[in-house]
Amino acid sequence: MTRGEKEFRQQKAFFNMPIVIVDYGMGNLASVYNALKFLGESAKISESPSDIEKADKLVLPGVGAFKDTILGLEKRGLVEPLTKFLSSGKAYLGICLGLQVLFETSEEGNARGLGIFKGKVKRFRKEDGIKVPHIGWNSVKLKAHSLKLTAGIKDGSYFYFDHSYDAEPDDKSVVAATTDYGVSFASMLHKDNIYAVQFHPERSQESGLKLLKNFIQL
Repeated sequence: MTRGEKEFRQQKAFFNMPIVIVDYGMGNLASVYNALKFLGESAKISESPSDIEKADKLVLPGVGAFKDTILGLEKRGLVEPLTKFLSSGKAYLGICLGLQVLFETSEEGNARGLGIFKGKVKRFRKEDGIKVPHIGWNSVKLKAHSLKLTAGIKDGSYFYFDHSYDAEPDDKSVVAATTDYGVSFASMLHKDNIYAVQFHPERSQESGLKLLKNFIQL
């Protein structure tokens, strides 16, 4: 390799970051990073607005509370670059809270979200005869069978969930999959370049790794 070729590759690596995992002060960052690394994909955990702007793909994982997530994004100056990225056409994957913050409001802390999807996030009702939070494996019923994110994943495959709230979009056409837990809720959303899942693919073994591999290949 010549010196010029080496410099070109270094510059390309600096200006193009294949996948950036957004660090907003909480979230299952290490598990997502390790899953991507296992699949042979380079990724970077970052709280830098410039890294988000330069990312080729973006993952926003979620563990914690809705309001704290929004405050963490605001504190680090990430709301504006994140919103710009979502409208850029580049692939975004929201996981758990990374799905919920796309909505206008949440009952969790009566907080306002990013407003990318119209609708709200509501808490599961114990009066429906279910345990809250919803923790464990559950099947995912695919509505959009031609979705690239779920290519090679069988309808009804099981994924791992850990949440007390579910999102209710006004526009039902963005619902790509549902899950039954006493009530039926949206477990996967898709619109244009935006993909979001309520479950944790990084903790969902073979099916989860397949989904993440599909995201890498978008």
